[in-house]
Amino acid sequence: MKNSDNIRHVRGESLFLDDFPVPEGTLYAAVYASPIAHGRMKRIDITRAMQVSGVRAILTAKDIPGQNQIGSIISDETLLAEDQVQYIGEPLAVVVADDQETARRACRLIELKADALPVVTDPREAYRQGHLLAPPVVFSMGDTESAWANCNLIVEDRVDIGGQEHLYLETQGALAWPTEGDGLKIISSTQGPTAVQRNIARVLNLPMHRVEVDVLRLGGAFGGKEDQATSWAVMAALAAHHLKQPVKLILSRKEDLYMTGKRHPYSADYKIGLNAGGKILAYQVTFYQNGGAYADLSTAILERTLFHATNSYYIPNVRATGISCRTNLPPNTAFRGFGGPQGMFVIEAAIHKAARALGWPAYRLQQKNLLEEGDLLYYGQKTEACHLKRCWDEAIDRYELSRREEEVHKFNSTHRLLKKGLAMMPITFGISFTNSLLNQASALIHVYTDGSIGISTAAIEMGQGVNQKIRTVVARLFSVDIDRVKMETTNTTRIANTSATAASTGADLNGNAALIAGQTILNRLRLHAAALLGIKDTKKIDIRDERVCIDGQPGDLYWPELIQSAYVNRISLSAQAYYATPGIYFNRRENKGKPFAYHVYGTAIIEATLDCLRGTYAIDSVQIVHDFGQSLDPLVDRGQVEGAVVQGIGWLTLEELVQDSQGRLLSNTFSTYKVPDIYSAPGEIRLTFLSGVDNPLGPFNSKAIGEPPLMYGIGAYFAILNAMREFSPELNFNYRAPLTPERVLLSLYQTKLMET
Repeated sequence: MKNSDNIRHVRGESLFLDDFPVPEGTLYAAVYASPIAHGRMKRIDITRAMQVSGVRAILTAKDIPGQNQIGSIISDETLLAEDQVQYIGEPLAVVVADDQETARRACRLIELKADALPVVTDPREAYRQGHLLAPPVVFSMGDTESAWANCNLIVEDRVDIGGQEHLYLETQGALAWPTEGDGLKIISSTQGPTAVQRNIARVLNLPMHRVEVDVLRLGGAFGGKEDQATSWAVMAALAAHHLKQPVKLILSRKEDLYMTGKRHPYSADYKIGLNAGGKILAYQVTFYQNGGAYADLSTAILERTLFHATNSYYIPNVRATGISCRTNLPPNTAFRGFGGPQGMFVIEAAIHKAARALGWPAYRLQQKNLLEEGDLLYYGQKTEACHLKRCWDEAIDRYELSRREEEVHKFNSTHRLLKKGLAMMPITFGISFTNSLLNQASALIHVYTDGSIGISTAAIEMGQGVNQKIRTVVARLFSVDIDRVKMETTNTTRIANTSATAASTGADLNGNAALIAGQTILNRLRLHAAALLGIKDTKKIDIRDERVCIDGQPGDLYWPELIQSAYVNRISLSAQAYYATPGIYFNRRENKGKPFAYHVYGTAIIEATLDCLRGTYAIDSVQIVHDFGQSLDPLVDRGQVEGAVVQGIGWLTLEELVQDSQGRLLSNTFSTYKVPDIYSAPGEIRLTFLSGVDNPLGPFNSKAIGEPPLMYGIGAYFAILNAMREFSPELNFNYRAPLTPERVLLSLYQTKLMET
């Protein structure tokens, strides 16, 4: 994999936030956070903390010169709490000291005086009490109420889905220092530099042009630094602005775990109706989203859940209701898939239960209802270039589903305490920010006089390979060696008004902007080359493998000489360009439109083996056919699929977030929160790139890759569940995730336990 970042990572040369040399006089900040989940503040006692040697200042809400507000979609979240605390870990004060340990020691001496208020952690209870972050939202098509009469089978049930800790390797943090003219520069570990810039300007009452935010790379994010990186950067900026000195704020792992939000837990009720032939006629679902104490991105995430409520299936009558509930937990936030996985899990649970009622394998019911070309989706968009059935059919043929079914049946018939299960998981995932205005990006390209190239975009590299892809786009456009191409840091003074690198759009938006900027320079170079060579028809001029070609034939003019000549002749070697995704829109009064530029399709076959004595399991294989379009970098894309699959499996099997009734996080260490390791990863991941697929909306016909493959992990849940039913055919199972070994064991022997 020719990726300069990977080489630097292996050598230990890559710089992350905590690696940057700090300016002279840097101070260190720590955050005093609420020790209770809900209460009315009376006083914050900082007396003892201020007496600690080395403490320079303790800042509270009263020290904010502008607005004490960092809410993004809904303005409901203070930077530092003023009147009430809403969750354990809510920031109340910023302690600034000569070193980090002194700042943290002083934090431990601060006391909150508050009157405790009732704590709610369950979204259904929050709904019953009327604690909502926003009014309920409904997506619908057809008439579900009248459709039930035509159904031969109706199944109803409840589904509960746990959250997930991001567990990025680099914790949240920022480094801020004053610049001349009462400005600030901030190095932030954020997916959204403009969000950081905008909120610092708001809190400090500064114009945005006085705030410069710079990002080299992140040590992981998975959505956890899209919105939630903002507060720590603003606190560092507040302290630097107040003290007129550089300030560094880095959360410890423990602080990061209990002070930040997670993937949203959901509880859902569904009703699904089918005819005798297995066609789904109606689907009704209500999602209770656990949003946490403040809105953060919850309403947008809930909307994405509604967009993917039927996953890969055509259903003529749909009514999906989303309710974002306010609880006394840290504000939950973006996580890879952005609400889509929760919606997909519920429909897969509904199909799984309906298939059991019919006496069918679930994949037969899935196959009968797969989306086809031109199907109208319930939010108003029609499927275009729908490759879902191709992925499904090729997965069945390539990975020999019939043979594997026979092998699984034979294994199960000859093993009493070991059982195998198979499941199929189709995915259909829309690509674009569902908030249309965010689908825009800019790029700035400089070709230097030695022929090297620098690119600035809004894309944030966080390990997903977006820099490598954009370098590939520009190198391919100019037909030069990729080593000539460098990605600059993401900086708000070079690229303004950026959208976050999220929604799997980083390579699409920024790659297309880079293409437009590069094409502008390339057109100038072609004109100049034609003039140099005395060619009147510029269409005959091209650049291939760093040589100017005429009618496809290489000439004697090479890239470095062409660039030097263009410079001597005063031809601009720089270009800025803007790209906005065409043709997308969404009417939120009607909840209809075309929110997605295109969809990504795929199918996985998952096999699991269950130890029915211990409740433990292994995912034997995940075999996938995936629609990449024309992949820009197959190795980067393969890595994204493999990582996403393991992360999706972890969410639904091992990763259990637990809070007590008072909102205290109990799974707050690596010993109590289990993530997949090499021993729990699938024994085999096989991946086939669907061939012959173009995508005009992606750079060089590529498709987005970041989020869609996470949903293949959903299939692992049902493969384990199918193995459980091989052991206990009458198993009465509650669809609840994650499916931990403890939960498996208790479910397998629930009848015996009840009898005992």
